[in-house]
Amino acid sequence: MIAENIRKVRERIEQKCAETKRDPEEIKLIAVSKNFGIDEINKVYDEGIRDFGENRVQELDIKFSRIRHEITWHFIGNLQRNKVRFAVGCADYIHSVDSLMLATEINKRAGSMNKIQKVLLQIKTSNEETKSGLTDYSEIKDLVSYCNDFPNLELIGLMTIGPLTNDMQLVRKSFSQLRKLRNRLNGDNFTNIKELSMGMTSDFEIAIEEGATMLRIGSAIFGERDYSKDWRESL
Repeated sequence: MIAENIRKVRERIEQKCAETKRDPEEIKLIAVSKNFGIDEINKVYDEGIRDFGENRVQELDIKFSRIRHEITWHFIGNLQRNKVRFAVGCADYIHSVDSLMLATEINKRAGSMNKIQKVLLQIKTSNEETKSGLTDYSEIKDLVSYCNDFPNLELIGLMTIGPLTNDMQLVRKSFSQLRKLRNRLNGDNFTNIKELSMGMTSDFEIAIEEGATMLRIGSAIFGERDYSKDWRESL
């Protein structure tokens, strides 16, 4: 099932790239493995995917320590300052930086590990109360400047989560807003923010149309999550 799912996702990405005259090679497919066990991750790895995303620090830490494959790990969930050391120890990319305090702590921990931590700023592009992220342009611009000055951070992009709605115009507006924000920041800060992490199973084709370079796809690859099962049973 997983192999067929991946084939279909790749076909959809290639088709949308052909329609929008984009190069599929500039889009990174991240398999979101939250709540899936190591056996499932290994099956996805066997199909050639090397980027995996996790939402919880503890789950990432366990999988990082148990899986021996050369995997690029993305931490994509909300990150508390008291768990930064674990995220920095495991993740190649942290997608959810949303404050100067968090960025400062990541830089500190990365420095202690002699690591340059790749990060993305999480931007809120919808009015949903359940969503988190930065919204004020001046605050975002200042944080970009701080991140660029930190010696152990590499600010590479912006991340957002599209609104949970059947109105695809609202979803498109959310993704378009992130792209325009990146372009504005690059112009105002003379920086080079490249990556746009946006698009999940339900909306990744719209995200591609709006310039996504990182897609975070879970159920379209692994199948629906069964939260009644404990993923640790496969350890």
